[in-house]
Amino acid sequence: MKQYLLDTNIFIQAHRESYPLDVVPSFWGKIIELAKNGNILSIDKVKKEICDKSSHEDELSDWCTSNLNDDFFVDTSIYSNRYFDIISWAYSKSSHYTSNAIEEFLKIDLADPWLIAYAKENDVIIVTYEKSDPLTKRRIKIPEPCKHFGVEYISLIEMFRQLRVKF
Repeated sequence: MKQYLLDTNIFIQAHRESYPLDVVPSFWGKIIELAKNGNILSIDKVKKEICDKSSHEDELSDWCTSNLNDDFFVDTSIYSNRYFDIISWAYSKSSHYTSNAIEEFLKIDLADPWLIAYAKENDVIIVTYEKSDPLTKRRIKIPEPCKHFGVEYISLIEMFRQLRVKF
């Protein structure tokens, strides 16, 4: 069974734009079901981005804490070797990306490089709203290092299609 690894933006954009908790509870129920079935997971850095009390405390962080088991958010600390591969890749792109883009991408608690490290090591598919934009210089988006490292990434709707989820 293929597993899907959810990016922070899946939770935040779903909650704020497409599937608010109070309007589309069936979406969030499906997330719980897919998590319990082992179809989807995420990483500790995603949980930190959502639930870190210093950045924001809201309904979404409360929902994650109440509805997703701690083991849903996998500890990434054991994937530091893969993370260092991604660091090397980012620095090798210094002639393309701005130094600020590289610095931002490599912030230790930023989920993106850790998602890629985990996905590469465990052969899972990253689910993100980010789209490839290889010409951009001001931000390293998930699809660009994914392409380099052979990590598959898809949209949320594509994940639902692959899992044959219907609402």
